[in-house]
Amino acid sequence: MATEHQQQQQHPSNGFKSMLPEKGPTASQVIAVITLFPLGGILLTLSGLTLTGTVIGTALATPVFILFSPVLVPAAIVLTLAVAGFLMSGALGITALSSLSWMVNYLRGVRGPEQLEHGKRRMHEAAGHLGLRTGQGMQEKTREGGGRT
Repeated sequence: MATEHQQQQQHPSNGFKSMLPEKGPTASQVIAVITLFPLGGILLTLSGLTLTGTVIGTALATPVFILFSPVLVPAAIVLTLAVAGFLMSGALGITALSSLSWMVNYLRGVRGPEQLEHGKRRMHEAAGHLGLRTGQGMQEKTREGGGRT
């Protein structure tokens, strides 16, 4: 161990080289860096220009907002209340229509798909019962008619 420590002291770059990968970047990595580096620079420049424009615009608009705040604040409140009123009106209208629709369906006896299936089943049972009764009645009439002849 002492020899390794002495070698590292003699050549301080040996420790740093051990942290680097042994082979270099691939061609696709180099192309990606060459392509993305200018694009990143352009986007960084645009974001700086946007920040500068925002700061200048805020500095110029602040006095105007302060001067017109007695008009702008009440106008913003009125617009907010008007939008809230329209939204509330629409929500209450939809609620009222759905409630009326539910009440009409309830009074008509249509209470959803389960009720429809139950009604269909009862209709089939009634038709089957009626068919049995008419079949028995026909048999009795045939017997009565056959006996008379």
